[in-house]
Amino acid sequence: MTAQPDFFWSYLPYWAVSYGLALIGWTCIGRFLMTGFLPPDHPNYIFKFFRLLTNWAVWLTDWITPRFIGLRFVPLVTAFWAFALRYVAHFIFAANGMAPSLVQAAS
Repeated sequence: MTAQPDFFWSYLPYWAVSYGLALIGWTCIGRFLMTGFLPPDHPNYIFKFFRLLTNWAVWLTDWITPRFIGLRFVPLVTAFWAFALRYVAHFIFAANGMAPSLVQAAS
């Protein structure tokens, strides 16, 4: 089995955007789950890291989220938007030939 030697480097913008949005989405899910048994200002180092990593995204989502959605659920809404943006970004990258494909192009 042979692989392209530049598989990672030739698609670096795609990987950076994809993994960055996945990191934000999954961290927001973890943050939401941790709020089930930790208060919002708990000094747990993992919870503090999750808040540090996602505060900016939660703040942006909170700005556009209707008020009838409780503050406790805003990280879940943020995760939804992160995954939706990742999905859209994949198709934008693929349409411009900047995403890896499973099918080798015919020469």
